[in-house]
Amino acid sequence: MTTPPQTHDLLSFIDASPTPWHAVAEVERRLQAAGWTKVDEQAADWGVKPGARAYVVRSGSSIVAWKMGMRGPQDAGFRILGAHTDSPNLRVKPQPDRKPSGGCATLGVETYGGVLLATWMDRDLGIAGRVALRGEGSEFAIESRLLRLDEPVCRVSNLAIHLNRGVNKDGLVLNKQTHLPAMWGIADNGEEGAFRHWVTDQLGVDEDRLLGWDLSLFDVTPSAVGGRNGDFIFAPRLDNLASCHAALSAVLNTAEEETVATSVIALFDHEEVGSRSMRGAASAFLGDTLARLAGTADVLRRAKARTFLVSADMAHAQHPNYADMHDGEHAPLLNKGPVLKSHQEWRYATDAESSAVWRGLCQRAGIPTQEFVTRTDLACGSTIGPIVTTALGVAGVDVGNPMLSMHSIREMAGAHDQPHMIDAMEAVLEWAGA
Repeated sequence: MTTPPQTHDLLSFIDASPTPWHAVAEVERRLQAAGWTKVDEQAADWGVKPGARAYVVRSGSSIVAWKMGMRGPQDAGFRILGAHTDSPNLRVKPQPDRKPSGGCATLGVETYGGVLLATWMDRDLGIAGRVALRGEGSEFAIESRLLRLDEPVCRVSNLAIHLNRGVNKDGLVLNKQTHLPAMWGIADNGEEGAFRHWVTDQLGVDEDRLLGWDLSLFDVTPSAVGGRNGDFIFAPRLDNLASCHAALSAVLNTAEEETVATSVIALFDHEEVGSRSMRGAASAFLGDTLARLAGTADVLRRAKARTFLVSADMAHAQHPNYADMHDGEHAPLLNKGPVLKSHQEWRYATDAESSAVWRGLCQRAGIPTQEFVTRTDLACGSTIGPIVTTALGVAGVDVGNPMLSMHSIREMAGAHDQPHMIDAMEAVLEWAGA
């Protein structure tokens, strides 16, 4: 079976985005290539007018982009596609150089988000993220640079089964502090400050300019299509770069004359740790941006009543080896289309009316859909949908493509679901409203 071009493009997008900062840089690159203009949060005039296409970035890892509709927000509202740019991983500590042990130099790391720890063992790990430098000409100027090394610099090695005889029976139990430091060389006598020196050497700058970093380990193995008939995709960070890619593709695919309402994509950092940051979904970033696009408080209030949000975050497909972990009537399958997620304690933003909009648009466009409700005896996860709909007071749904191995260093999904999600998002952006 031929792999859809949208899926190949998704894998390219993921491989270009080892961290949230790289993901936003890739989104920017694609927007600019399509004629979008970057604006500054501090600018007095964003050039808001019908048909205008622009975006704003906050702290390098969250982005809101928009295409003004043929009608004003007060008459047509906003169509918002939301997702998150971050994924669980291992982050390098501020002072990572540890006392050598076993003759090896190791880096101290901290877990970010709900990491499936065992999957990070015995992987070829690169280092990527952003680095803060003292700018040229002023002691108060700060320059941010992206850093990415695709070589296998680090490794977190498993203990041999000969020394851990019960591992296959009892499971692998890892202590985050003592078992996760990453080996990155043979120890010498100059380990103190070695990582700082390495970072500045990679960037080609003087060490006294280095002020700080947000750096992560990542698997350097490229994303791939797999399965006997090309049924699957295997990749890191599908949760949730696949949703970011779908939202971006949808807003780039829709023509201006097809969008009556103003189209918005909002891609946030920090969802995996609760969204409560100055650039997370719980911040004022999106609300302030919509206020600028509306122009006045009255227009914004009227626009919200006509606004619809699609919060896109990957969904749990039924696992063939753990089928009983799903509610039998709400068990999504790979390659069977986008999943509508609901929860009666409001872990998702979906309700009867908003789900009717989603189902109706998908049905009209011929897009298959599925349903997910977690088992009643299991705790339910959440995402940005309830946060954003609560803050803005707008209607919305939570959706996502089905996947397996969520929060693993290497996840998997169906090779044929991405085009369906893109098409569904396009249908939302083109929806003129009731």
